[in-house]
Amino acid sequence: MTTKIGFIGLGIMGRGMAHNLLKAGFDLTVWNRTLSKTDEFVETGAGVAESPSDLASRCDIILICVSDTPDVQQVILGEDGVIESIKPGALVIDHSTISPQVTQQIAARLAEKDAHMLDAPISGGSEGAANGTLSIMVGGEADQFERAMPYLQAEGKTITHVGDHGAGQLVKLVNQILVVVTQLGVSEALLLAQAGGLDLGKTLDAVKGGAAGSWMLSNRGPQMLQRDWRPGFTIDLQQKDLRLVLEAADELGIPALGTSLVFNLYRTLQARGLGSEGNHALVKALEHISGIEVGGDK
Repeated sequence: MTTKIGFIGLGIMGRGMAHNLLKAGFDLTVWNRTLSKTDEFVETGAGVAESPSDLASRCDIILICVSDTPDVQQVILGEDGVIESIKPGALVIDHSTISPQVTQQIAARLAEKDAHMLDAPISGGSEGAANGTLSIMVGGEADQFERAMPYLQAEGKTITHVGDHGAGQLVKLVNQILVVVTQLGVSEALLLAQAGGLDLGKTLDAVKGGAAGSWMLSNRGPQMLQRDWRPGFTIDLQQKDLRLVLEAADELGIPALGTSLVFNLYRTLQARGLGSEGNHALVKALEHISGIEVGGDK
């Protein structure tokens, strides 16, 4: 019998992931809060559910990619949520980035319904979601991880089981520290190059293949030089993740000085109405301080 797959959340990341599940030949049903976002999936063969509960009643594997902890709680535990009609033995795979503690609580609630859960947050930007090259860090039971592999392999390339429920979310927070502190370094470096009158394109080519290279430098650096602020991941969503990082750091008693600095720089950009721009627009906070603008006409 064909396994029925459901996908909840067709935003910047979920859209590409759901398309890749369809391309892989899976029987897919989708649900999105804004119904019009489901139209393109209907055109390529997907079904559309009336609610998360309706989707759960039809599906054996339920993938979720929504914005924040309350959104996951709502679509799983809320009115017309997944938990209302989930099948015994069904598996929920949550690709959202949310609180590790809440993840553990949701997994326990689903277990009461004889259902399973994996927390499987993602990294790689909208490009990775579209191309099926995401990094996916997975927490939960090892046998459920193996069960999920065919679906995860349609979405990503680096897929790692990192521990029990909540561990995937904590690894994602580790990932986000690396992303934003690296982006701060990229921003400072390109600002220095601009101030020094260097050819920014040649400078980028000179450094990206060496020890200074990074995904953020190679993928977001060229956008910054063109002043292209289209988001692979928005400032507003990045801030949500950084709040989770700082909460976890506080609970565990570790310093997160670089993350805190970036969080506050992003806050200044949000105050200027720039929260919907890509997280590489961090450089704008440094430009505002220095009076120097990177790229644009070069």
